Amino acid sequence: MKTMNELGSILGIISVLMLGACATTNTPPNTSYGGVANPGNVYSGYGVVQSVELVKQDNSGVGLGTIAGAVVGGVVGNQVGAGRGNTAATVLGAAGGAYIGHELENRQQQNADAYKVTVRMENGAYQALMYSTNPGFRVGDRVRFENSVLQRY
Repeated sequence: MKTMNELGSILGIISVLMLGACATTNTPPNTSYGGVANPGNVYSGYGVVQSVELVKQDNSGVGLGTIAGAVVGGVVGNQVGAGRGNTAATVLGAAGGAYIGHELENRQQQNADAYKVTVRMENGAYQALMYSTNPGFRVGDRVRFENSVLQRY
């Protein structure tokens, strides 16, 4: 019976690590004076900056870090004690792991806020670009949009 518990623990840890490898961060790209627009809607030309908005990332939900932490904590807690003590240790391990996983995930995504720059092009179309840092554009700036890069002119 002990070997089955060890095998289950090992399989659980392997599955958590595999899920963790699939995780990606959604940090918007940034260059010195350019962001990246939706490639399907790229328009080269001139325009005027209509808005510059700070887009806050909401990290309050349950993410992969919370789930992975709960699984790992539960597996580790299950290795402690027997009977009711084992059940309590499993529950406490899962809760503690979920908390730690959530906190680690929030720290990793702390810089995920972005700046959205919306430009009204000469032809009346709008282009929105995302920047990971403040790009320095202001409402009313005349800009040139070429090869997915926005520049003042």
